[in-house]
Amino acid sequence: MGLILFAIGSLICANADDINTLIVGRAVQGAGAIASTLMALLSDVTREQNRTKAMAIVGISIGASFMISLVLGPWIFSLVGLSGLFYLSFALSVLGIGLILFAVPNIVQHTFRRDTTPSLLALGEVLKDKRLGFLNVSVLLLHASLTALFITIPNLLIEHFDLPLSQHSWLYLTVMGFAFVGMLPLVIIAESKGKMKSVLVFVLMLLGASAILLQWTHSIWLFGVLLWGYFVGFNALEATLPSLISKQAPVGYRGTAMGVFSTHQFIGSFLGGVGGGWLLQNYSNSGIFWVVGVVFLAWSLVALAQAAPRQLSSLAFSLPNMTETEITKLADQLIKIQGVEGMQIFKDEQTAYLKVDKKILDKESLKHLAPQIAL
Repeated sequence: MGLILFAIGSLICANADDINTLIVGRAVQGAGAIASTLMALLSDVTREQNRTKAMAIVGISIGASFMISLVLGPWIFSLVGLSGLFYLSFALSVLGIGLILFAVPNIVQHTFRRDTTPSLLALGEVLKDKRLGFLNVSVLLLHASLTALFITIPNLLIEHFDLPLSQHSWLYLTVMGFAFVGMLPLVIIAESKGKMKSVLVFVLMLLGASAILLQWTHSIWLFGVLLWGYFVGFNALEATLPSLISKQAPVGYRGTAMGVFSTHQFIGSFLGGVGGGWLLQNYSNSGIFWVVGVVFLAWSLVALAQAAPRQLSSLAFSLPNMTETEITKLADQLIKIQGVEGMQIFKDEQTAYLKVDKKILDKESLKHLAPQIAL
């Protein structure tokens, strides 16, 4: 149903003759959002030991689709125009419907999984968590900045650098390729070396400085270098923030935390579009670059005041049919294992959720109590 709505919205946009019709079409497309439903379906068709990998693959595909669209968009637009882009969206949504109907296993009984599906009962706890709040605002600012900057960057390339729209793809492809390479060391340092806070502060400062300096360059090459700096920061945050959410989420409520996180992403894109348009209308291009840059530099100071996040991992495993007494005994045994920092068992789901420090985790004891767990 979501993909059908998206397809209908695409057709409305493709045939729009005025801005109001285009806005309606985009609203109908947005009403077809299926991200949360997709994650719920994912939890039904995967086993516990594969679910984290499957979620990571979905996250990578979302990021890759953005990169591909940014590079191919100007080229496709030069071939088929704006209507053609929306007809392409219609075709892809029809393809998605085909994949759902014929390629994805049909699950008759939906099982609620707290590691992928938001829970209304956990929403208050997630929203009150200050560490998660910082990460949610960070991703909101990140996506707001992207939407705001790309309100003005294409026109800037055309008017100030005489770069035709059909040639923008080559610039974006070059910038994205090198930005991916530049992002890898930062992610490795953050994840493997335990320097997440330092990398976050550096990346936020890089985003702010790049945004401010973009407005002053008169060389297309220097503009490309600064845009590369912005996307190194963007890609690094896009890769590390979901991981941080997963690690900082309350035990057993990762699905709720990820749902709130995704909502902040979309709100950020909306605010970036509205705010960027208002700034462009009232203060020209410089207003957008200044606001984005100053906000990121200020937020880097907030990041500096945050406690360094702990390197914890989430584990989940299914339980056999157990009595109340057996579950209580298992919970007492699990929480005593070295490296287990938090634990919850949900009888309705017949699943145990753990938060562990893998560096000190007593894997043998955990495997003895739960041989079905994947470590």
